[in-house]
Amino acid sequence: MNRIILASGSPRRRQLLDQVGIPHEVIVSGADETIDGPPEFQVRELALRKATAVREIISGDAIIIAADTLVYIGDEVLGKPDSPDDAYAMLKKLQGRYHTVYTGVAVLRANEKEEMTESFVETSRVYFRELTDTEIWAYIDTGESSDKAGAYGVQEKGALLVERVEGDYYAVVGLPVARLAITLQKIGVKLWT
Repeated sequence: MNRIILASGSPRRRQLLDQVGIPHEVIVSGADETIDGPPEFQVRELALRKATAVREIISGDAIIIAADTLVYIGDEVLGKPDSPDDAYAMLKKLQGRYHTVYTGVAVLRANEKEEMTESFVETSRVYFRELTDTEIWAYIDTGESSDKAGAYGVQEKGALLVERVEGDYYAVVGLPVARLAITLQKIGVKLWT
C-alpha cells in the first residue's frame, strides 16, 4: 500500500482510519485556518490548504488525507469553544433544535511526476434533544466539549445529547469514511488487498 498521511491531529480521525484498516502516519499541517464564506466553501478550502501544507513539508510519493469539520446553525458557525461558558452558550443554542455539520475532505496524491487532488463535502443534519442546564453543565464537566466544533462529540458521551442524525454519522465524527474510500479507490489506492 502507498504511504498515506493524515494531515490532522484529530484523534477521532485517526481512530476512524484505524477502524477501517487504512494504515497511515500523522503529520499536522499547521495551515492557516482563517477563512470566510459559505460553510461548504470553508471546509473544502481548509481541507485543501491542510493537504497542500503537508505536501510542502514532505518528500517522495504520498497520499495525503486532510479534513475540516464545522457546525452551522442558522447563519452562525460554531467552532471550538474558548471556555466552559462558551461551550455552555453553544450547547444551549443547539439544544432542542437541529444543526448542520459540514465536513470537507481533500485527498492529494503526489509523486515526482504529478499531483492529483480530489475533494468533496459531506453534509449531515444533527438533532439535539431538549436539555436542562444541569445536563449541559454535566456534559461540559466531562471535558469532551473543549476541543470539538459545536462543543460536543457525537461518538462519546455527547451521544446522550443527540436525538438523531440524518446523513453520514462518520462525517459528524469528522471523517466520512465510505466516501473517502470511494475517493481513494478513484485515485488508485487498493483498500481490499
